[in-house]
Amino acid sequence: MPISLHSPCPAFDLPVTPGETLGNSALLGAPFVLFLYPRDNTSTCTTEALAFAAALPAFAAQNCRVIGCSADSIASHKKFQARHGFDLPLLSDPDRLLIEPLGAWVLKKLYGRDYMGIQRSTFLFDARGKLQAEWRNIRVKGHVEAVLAAL
Repeated sequence: MPISLHSPCPAFDLPVTPGETLGNSALLGAPFVLFLYPRDNTSTCTTEALAFAAALPAFAAQNCRVIGCSADSIASHKKFQARHGFDLPLLSDPDRLLIEPLGAWVLKKLYGRDYMGIQRSTFLFDARGKLQAEWRNIRVKGHVEAVLAAL
C-alpha cells in the first residue's frame, strides 16, 4: 500500500553517494525531496537527475535537501554522476527497503510484457518527515518546477 499524505517517511538507512549511509532521521529538521527513478544512465532518468541537480541552489535557498533513489548499486550511481557531471546524493536501494513502502514498486508493461519495476515518483516531506506532496508516474518536463512550487 502506498504512503498517504501526512504519513511519516518510511524508516530507512541506505548507502548513499559518495559512499556513506543516509537515514530518514538525519533528514529531519528541514524539508526534503526524495525522487525515485528506474535506472541510472537511461535517457529520461538522466534528464530528471540533471534537472534536479541544476535546481539544487533553488532548493537550498528554501533549506530543502534533494536525494535521488533507485535500485542501482553505489558503483553504478558513481559512474552515472561522473559521466554526467553532477553530485546530487543518490541512495542505493537494491532490496527496495524504501522503494516498496513508498508504493513505487509497481507492475509495469513494456512491449506487451508485464514486469515489476520502479515507478518514477517524487515525494516532498516537511521538516518533521511527514509527506506533504507526491507525484507518481511523472513526466520530467516541468516537474522540478512543480516540486519547487509545492515547496
